[in-house]
Amino acid sequence: MIRTALVALGLAIGVSAVVAQSNPIAERKDAMKSVGAATREGAAIAKGEAPFDAAKVQGIFKVYSDAAKKVPALFPDNSKTGGETTAAPKVWEDQAAFKTAFAKFEADAAKGASSATDLASFRAAFGDATKNCGSCHEAFRIKK
Repeated sequence: MIRTALVALGLAIGVSAVVAQSNPIAERKDAMKSVGAATREGAAIAKGEAPFDAAKVQGIFKVYSDAAKKVPALFPDNSKTGGETTAAPKVWEDQAAFKTAFAKFEADAAKGASSATDLASFRAAFGDATKNCGSCHEAFRIKK
């Protein structure tokens, strides 16, 4: 009985992964949810609501870096609509600027990972990285 449940769970997870891989809107939403969760964790550290933890800080910048590498490819032409996407048409109209924004986000994440060794340096690096979020959302996201 337990074995059957585990097999069913494994199949469900596998099917979910395949569906997500074939759905770029769902994949990019998942990636952005991860960025949002990392940003909330980083904000708590930056505000002093959570202690500075070097491992957590590295994890935050890794989430940013991973998303910056992955997300630009998740905007094929067939994903302009549907799936409750909030991507603005400018994503497809100005791919060069869109990809440049993610390259800057990735560079700032890498810089943060290498420079954030204490709370003060984390605050500076975190601020630089999260400025990318706001500017990208301003230009490439439909406001709801």
